[in-house]
Amino acid sequence: MIILGIESSTPVASVAVVSGEGLLGEITLNVGLTHSEQLLPMVDDVLKQTRIPLTNINGIAVAGGPGSFTGLRIGMATAKGLAQGRNIPLVGIPTLRALAYTQAGFQGLVSPVLNARRGEVYTSLFNFSDKEGQLDKEEQLIEDQAIDPLTWAQTLKKKGGPVVFVGDGVGPYRDIWRETLGAFALLPPPVSMLPRASTVAWLGRERLLRNETDDLFGLKPFYIRPVEAKVKSQAAR
Repeated sequence: MIILGIESSTPVASVAVVSGEGLLGEITLNVGLTHSEQLLPMVDDVLKQTRIPLTNINGIAVAGGPGSFTGLRIGMATAKGLAQGRNIPLVGIPTLRALAYTQAGFQGLVSPVLNARRGEVYTSLFNFSDKEGQLDKEEQLIEDQAIDPLTWAQTLKKKGGPVVFVGDGVGPYRDIWRETLGAFALLPPPVSMLPRASTVAWLGRERLLRNETDDLFGLKPFYIRPVEAKVKSQAAR
């Protein structure tokens, strides 16, 4: 089964192709261009470089939010257009889950953190543990939410153990994580914190193997802030 993944929840644009053997190809750009300029050319390029025609793609997985309203909308529209045009199954993958999954292999708590502006972050909490000999099995302990960083850091401190932070919301509030959690705040290098379409594609593959698909017209981005998203949508129209 070959899956195309699309991740556009943040200013980072990423597309990837995976199979049961693992990653076949991935392109990730963090250069400030709009996703409307990047995504389709990137999809075309990754398929050309891997020599996989779109007709051989068995499913498409797209990051479903939370994240940037514009980025999510463009990513979702791109995925839906490709899926509809070729009658390819489509699945949405929660952005924060896919971001946390970049740290699979670490046994313990992982907090994906995206910059939500307005002095808040989009975040949640996952626990990765060795279940049945697999280090990529995770349990979501706290649901996705928008929260101010200090309150979130204090919540994590109560867990009483190390927490890996990952995402573009980590850097702006680095002092808060370190001051509140001390040595328990584990901050990977910046290059390890980018969202990746490969994790979106891999998690999508797992859903498709369970015969789970999303309705092409019913699948919508998860914004967390529905009022703000509605206002921006009306303004765009």
